[in-house]
Amino acid sequence: MISRILAWLTDGAHWQGSDGITRRLLEHLAYSLTAVVIAALIAIPLGLYIGHTGRGRVFVVNLVGAARAIPSLGLLFIAVLWLGPKLNGDIAFLAPAGIVLVVLAIPPILSGAYAGVESVDPNARDAAKGMGMRGGQVVRQVELPCALPLIMSGIRSGTLQVIATATIAAVVGLGGLGRFLIDGLAVRDTPQTASGAILVALLALAVDMVLALIQRCTVSRA
Repeated sequence: MISRILAWLTDGAHWQGSDGITRRLLEHLAYSLTAVVIAALIAIPLGLYIGHTGRGRVFVVNLVGAARAIPSLGLLFIAVLWLGPKLNGDIAFLAPAGIVLVVLAIPPILSGAYAGVESVDPNARDAAKGMGMRGGQVVRQVELPCALPLIMSGIRSGTLQVIATATIAAVVGLGGLGRFLIDGLAVRDTPQTASGAILVALLALAVDMVLALIQRCTVSRA
């Protein structure tokens, strides 16, 4: 079986064309990174606000826990049934899949931002306020830099989850590496199915390594 999987992966024909590995890989990255960016734009400011003010803490913690328990595939079908008739073309499937991935990415990013700000040394906040900094300045110049390690950890965790789950986009006829899983299962092509799973795992590892490098370059060792 391993030799058959390697033969499938090394076959040049599988890397070319509109259904090739290269095209599916780029589609998968586009779905995943778009969802993570949108989720970060929502979750990081919200997490910073909650961590700084302490408002909505219980609500957000319960919301994050509930969001993690939602089955992604079930949510995808609900979103397609709700939005599909209201939209036209590929967007009728892209929008529901994007919503599911964003919902999946928000909890770990939000948790990282909220926990990062909450863990900031109170003495650092008091010192900043003693120097005349206002609330926004304390967040930007003190809390955000101190919380950055946990924020980056949340982004890395959310990105890995999204990359692994973006395969469900193929269920509603979209592209991505999930196509190899769905199409392989449909025709009982085990090498294709296994190769698709391996490609998703390798992509997740590669992206995580890039994010780890970014984290190392942006987070102060002090």
